[in-house]
Amino acid sequence: MRILIADDDLTSRTVLAAVLRREGHEVVVAVNGLEAWQALQQPGAPELVILDWIMPGMDGPEVTRRVRLLGNERPPYILMLTSRNRKSDIIAGLDAGANDYLIKPFDLGELRARFAVGRRMVEMQTALFESREAFAHLATYDPLTGTLNRGAILKKLEDELARTTRQADGLAIGMLDIDHFKQINDTYGHQTGDDVLCEIVKVLNEGLRPYDSLGRIGGEEFLLILPIEAGADPAAPFERLCTGIADHQFVTRSGILSLTASIGVEFSSCETSADHMLASADAALYQAKRGGRNRTVCRQSTLHLKSLAS
Repeated sequence: MRILIADDDLTSRTVLAAVLRREGHEVVVAVNGLEAWQALQQPGAPELVILDWIMPGMDGPEVTRRVRLLGNERPPYILMLTSRNRKSDIIAGLDAGANDYLIKPFDLGELRARFAVGRRMVEMQTALFESREAFAHLATYDPLTGTLNRGAILKKLEDELARTTRQADGLAIGMLDIDHFKQINDTYGHQTGDDVLCEIVKVLNEGLRPYDSLGRIGGEEFLLILPIEAGADPAAPFERLCTGIADHQFVTRSGILSLTASIGVEFSSCETSADHMLASADAALYQAKRGGRNRTVCRQSTLHLKSLAS
């Protein structure tokens, strides 16, 4: 654990650092309140702080108040050292944001006990933070393919439409469906179908730009969101993706498979709704399917790739 000791008293600082280093902790030392405040603003700041009350430059309660105002998701555990033993002083230190206190001169046994409480609190906070991150990931990403799930990609579309309206850019979406995917499941089994879904996400991600978005709508359908520069052909990037899928050899547990996909594209350069774009892209997708699959159709037009074996 990374620990900050802030104390202007050399003897106290040396004893504390020696005890904690013997227990295997990484110790950062500050000789005044300003140094402590600077250290606690840095990325990867110490998780536990032992802070003297009276220090030059900035006292312990003021450092504590400033740290709490930072609003960090994982705030440090602060143990305040003080020679003041009046109840009103202890309350003032806790009100400033300290988690615990230790009266000087301190007993090493009491220090270890209070430090152990702080360490357990930090470990619990870390576990809680990691659990929250894991739940947030589960709520946002498709567990099979690792791409955005339906709710997250639709939220992304709303956000991109709002940005496009503000910046007067164009936005294209593509509704992609794997051709004859049911036959893959029926012939090779659903595990092979899962292999195909994961592999197609890799192929698509290789062809997308960092600011493009991809999400799984459900089953074998995916939604792609691509900002488009003024004057550019909105169908062109989707046609390249379609070609990339047709040219790719899909490695699965059942061997190497070839497959194709159809994409329905909707483009907008003005204010519109997500529902309108999705409905239009979906209609274009069905047009691509009816037209022979393995192609891209933009709105109700006949823009498509050259015919390939479907």
